[in-house]
Amino acid sequence: MLPTPDTSHVAYERIYEPAEDSFLLLDTLSSASETAFLQNRFGDDYVPLVVEIGPGSGVVIAFVNAHAQVLFGSRNILTAAIDVNGYACKATSETAKKAASENAATHGRYLDAFQGDLVTPLKDRLVDVLIFNPPYVPTPELPKQPGPADLPHLGMKPTFDDDSYMLSLSYAGGKDGMETTDRLINSLPQVLSSRGCAYILLCAQNNPEEVKERIRALGEAWNVETVGSSGKKAGWERLQIIRIWVE
Repeated sequence: MLPTPDTSHVAYERIYEPAEDSFLLLDTLSSASETAFLQNRFGDDYVPLVVEIGPGSGVVIAFVNAHAQVLFGSRNILTAAIDVNGYACKATSETAKKAASENAATHGRYLDAFQGDLVTPLKDRLVDVLIFNPPYVPTPELPKQPGPADLPHLGMKPTFDDDSYMLSLSYAGGKDGMETTDRLINSLPQVLSSRGCAYILLCAQNNPEEVKERIRALGEAWNVETVGSSGKKAGWERLQIIRIWVE
């Protein structure tokens, strides 16, 4: 089992704490089937760009970067992250740099964590591996999408209301818990490279089979399958990871 990055420095009152969903992503990405998939897809001296959307503490992208040699069969990978929460961006970079220093023989090249809404900071057709642990909890409505005036400056101490708002951005998914995830899925044809793939976490209330059918409806070349699951309840996987790719 590969070591999990240390996140003891993270302020969990305003940043999502690693939980079952985070660890399911780690287990899935390091499974024999997925390391084989990644190594076959990105061999031949290709240098893939791996981007996590909404990294929170940074535990997932730090894990991928720290164990690049094991996951991709090469240290020649680039990793980055995007989060709307500036505190999460700062925490992610700290987590990734610490994990890289503790895995000097296997880590890739971590670029940075950028503040922004989903894939808006990215150029088209740039991402080779996209990872998304979305706000998937069904809620009556989404939190307001933040503008510059809605988030506290990193140099200021956040209020209790600030912390509550930032945490809500990490879990509240709106109708069926899918409003943010739907936006991300709709952007995949624009953002993924010709070799690109995406790993997205869903819960049972997100209606995963319907989500898969919508992805297949993007075109004959689009493929999707469940590659990780946990917490089976009454025959349903409470959480699952789907992998999306084009061939």
